[in-house]
Amino acid sequence: MDNNKICHKLDTDELSKKFDKFLEYETPQKMTWCGGCGNYGILNALEYSFVLENIQPNQVLMCFDVGCNGNASDKIRCNTLHGLHGRVISLASGAALANTHMKVVATAGDGATFSEGINHLVHAIRNDYPITFIHHDNQNYGLTTGQASATTKKGFPMNASPDGVLGDPINPVDLVLSLNPSFVARTFSGDIEHMTSTFREALNHKGFSFVEVLQACPTYNKATPQEWYYDRIKYIENLKGYDNTDIWQARKIAADLEKDIYLGVIYKNKNSVDFMSRIESRKTVKTTLVEEVMIYHLDKFLDELS
Repeated sequence: MDNNKICHKLDTDELSKKFDKFLEYETPQKMTWCGGCGNYGILNALEYSFVLENIQPNQVLMCFDVGCNGNASDKIRCNTLHGLHGRVISLASGAALANTHMKVVATAGDGATFSEGINHLVHAIRNDYPITFIHHDNQNYGLTTGQASATTKKGFPMNASPDGVLGDPINPVDLVLSLNPSFVARTFSGDIEHMTSTFREALNHKGFSFVEVLQACPTYNKATPQEWYYDRIKYIENLKGYDNTDIWQARKIAADLEKDIYLGVIYKNKNSVDFMSRIESRKTVKTTLVEEVMIYHLDKFLDELS
């Protein structure tokens, strides 16, 4: 079977029946991304995913980092938070732990995720916090006009690096796989059907789901335009004998980012236990943390301190 064949198609009949639900996620705000930016497709795929999973706008909390991805914070009609640069994972994790009834999704770029916020990523994976994290990887700081990021190709000139990037790039999926994750996937901004399918699987995962979106940046990243990915992407679903519960198979296929770039659910840890399920004292509690918040008067406490 041809590994380049697209394996997933949107259920257009189901979507047409739920078109009114899709419109509930739309806002009148003007799109401000560059023409050809992958963020248009990513946002549509997210909305399709929510609608097809029967998730209502008031059941979703979208947390946005600083960067081009963050410009979507007023483009989708649901609960949204726009956090500090590199801190969106900690923001989203806290929200998800406070209200386990809310579907929490966080998004951030390669700069925020693997430079400013890499510490938060590491511990979110280690603790298996119950969020879906979508990593927008366009291999540069697009919002600040194309500086090199931790995933920019070595040797390629970028703004502020006119002689070319000197260090080897981080392979996001390979790094995440080294941290004993519970769910890892990779998709591509030029394939809305595949993004939608991948996001739906991630949304149904109980713990921390890491989804890398390989994203073209038509304005600043000339090293990997849309066509570059089309010549290289392949689909795990067409890979005979692949077992996405085998961490070593996952690391092997994740390593190649030059010739055969595989998309799909790369790894699922069938033995993972999410953070909330590890807390013995919460197992019999029916309320969420936000429901347990009470007003405490501090007068007596302050009097003791005076």
